[in-house]
Amino acid sequence: LKMSWFWFYLPLHLLMAACLCHSIKAPTTSSQQSFKTDLFNFYHSLILADGKETTIHLLKDIPKRYYFVLEEGRTLAPFTITVTPCDVPIEWSILVHKASASFLGKAAQGDHDTQELSKSQKPPSIVSTIFNYKGNSVETYMGMSSHSALYMLEFLSTERDTHITVYLTTDTTSGHLYPELPMDPRIDVIGIGHTTATLTWKHSPSVLQHRENIQYCLLVNEKHNYKSLCAAETAIRSSGMKLPPTLALSLSPYLLDPQQVMILSNSELSIINKVSSGEVRQICMGTKNTYTVTNLSPSTQYYFDIFVVNLLTNASAAYTGTFARTLEEPEPKVTELKDGKVIQVVLDGKKQKFYSLQYQARHKKIQFTFQLCYGQVRLHLTKNGKTVASENISGLRYFSLKGKLLDTYLVQMRSTEESNSSVKVQVSPHFHKPLFPLLPESLKIKSFSKLRTCNSVTIAWLGTQEESKYCVYKKRIEDHQVWMELQSADRCSGPESRPKSEKVLCKYFYNINLQRAVTTETIKGLDVGTLYLFDVYLFGPSGIPIRYHSKVVKTRKKC
Repeated sequence: LKMSWFWFYLPLHLLMAACLCHSIKAPTTSSQQSFKTDLFNFYHSLILADGKETTIHLLKDIPKRYYFVLEEGRTLAPFTITVTPCDVPIEWSILVHKASASFLGKAAQGDHDTQELSKSQKPPSIVSTIFNYKGNSVETYMGMSSHSALYMLEFLSTERDTHITVYLTTDTTSGHLYPELPMDPRIDVIGIGHTTATLTWKHSPSVLQHRENIQYCLLVNEKHNYKSLCAAETAIRSSGMKLPPTLALSLSPYLLDPQQVMILSNSELSIINKVSSGEVRQICMGTKNTYTVTNLSPSTQYYFDIFVVNLLTNASAAYTGTFARTLEEPEPKVTELKDGKVIQVVLDGKKQKFYSLQYQARHKKIQFTFQLCYGQVRLHLTKNGKTVASENISGLRYFSLKGKLLDTYLVQMRSTEESNSSVKVQVSPHFHKPLFPLLPESLKIKSFSKLRTCNSVTIAWLGTQEESKYCVYKKRIEDHQVWMELQSADRCSGPESRPKSEKVLCKYFYNINLQRAVTTETIKGLDVGTLYLFDVYLFGPSGIPIRYHSKVVKTRKKC
């Protein structure tokens, strides 16, 4: 009897093997190497847990083996194995090792014949492969096991290091770890527009039975469909993005990365990841089985995946993904500019296309004014087809031009960022009535750390030689809101959209000597150890405000 067989059955029939060890001769020199190899392989294999999802890490071209045996007491017992590749395709198989029941009975009784087995004889055992698979789909095997059989699962990745999840269960009477999919797991696209796509899918039976513990999550990307939730998460992580532990999120209210935006509205959680291949959106919408995805780019192919997620176990099942192309947006019409009229343009950062404005001069002298509201904007200005200016806009920018009556000016602008940008534009022949006030050298607000107390802060800002009105506003914020408040600030918006409770004061001042055109203000009545966002608005003769750069200051905790 080869000792390799003995060690192979050790975890299955420990008592039987104990009897055999007294009756089997020690391995000869010729079989010692085989004995050591099998012993090494056994102790470097793992027992697969029953009823628990196991994460397994695979190294390229190195197979990994797991064993499982079932409780004795039943001749046949049902079991299921679900394997989920989380990245590249893998190979996996199930092997079963069965021994003759008559031989096992003799071995347990210490039969004399078994003691006299020669080296050339083998125990009557059967080794067979009952299942094998290669690919990256989620696969489930259902079978019946015998307590006299030992099962081995072998996994192999030939492309690169990766990880998978494996779930073995012999309890087919209780609830499922994974949510169930409907008989038809397809996603239907029932509406498509320039920037929207409406999806619907059949309800999971798990949602109908356990609505409070199940939710649907949608993944939208421009690359390809994903066959499992862990495959999607792996792809996002490999692109350099941080990711919440799962799409079955507990509605965390914090931002995880500067390139990751989390939005919670109407009980829907949306996470937008900025990756090299475009945006990856994750949207969890509860138990609704119809959803309209908005803010898509025209003429772009998107891939949609729906996952039904068990909130208690974080286990998920994937519907069959689909894809659709948004409608092509018609070429934008050229907008006509009118004398003295201010228009605000929002530029799509993803399209990177120029937005066009046209003006036909009714005066020989005109002035273009551009105010950057947010983002970064590239400007190209031509007169009768010849370039007058081509530059990035920062803050306020004026162009005073001379020409002939009926000269045609064309303004073209685009966002130089992936996110949207916005700019205000005005053209006017009235040089003596400027739209915007005279600006100071800097629009920064300064705070004085030494003058901070538990309930007050002191700020300062620069003024001009022209008497103007300045209004100060404050807003209480939390730590996790700082980045969003500073990044989303619209420098073209005035204080009229803010609550009256945020207004601190308004004052007039100027100084002919620019070196002394500085004013300070101490804001009192603040809470201890609290963050505040301060804004200063400058109003000129036209009444259009200029917003200084917002300043965040925290009052002292102890005084």
